[in-house]
Amino acid sequence: MAYGKLGRNSAARKALFRDLVTDLIINERIETTEAKAKEVRSIAEKLITLGKRGDLHARRQAAAYVRKFRSHTVKDGDEVKHEQVDAVKKLFDEIAPRYKDRNGGYTRILKLGPRRGDGAPMVFLELVK
Repeated sequence: MAYGKLGRNSAARKALFRDLVTDLIINERIETTEAKAKEVRSIAEKLITLGKRGDLHARRQAAAYVRKFRSHTVKDGDEVKHEQVDAVKKLFDEIAPRYKDRNGGYTRILKLGPRRGDGAPMVFLELVK
């Protein structure tokens, strides 16, 4: 077996990975279980490599996987705003140029400890600065 099934059928697993990768691109840091983070890391690294290529075909390949718009919560003092963020645009315009001189290793996993309730090992999956 070359990948973890995470107790889901293929459609639910693909939807989970798409959502987690999109959230990682928008927020640049997500908290999830260790098993999910290890699977999502390889997908995110491949998408950032597509972003570094930067051509139209790479943009279309990334757009086929990443959710287009996500609502993002921004705190501005006491005020909380919800704004729409284009994940593909952020991937190609902000994230990929940051790693132009780096050959892989765009993400890191920081272990947090067990989740309260079921004891699943929790981690932060984040983009390297």
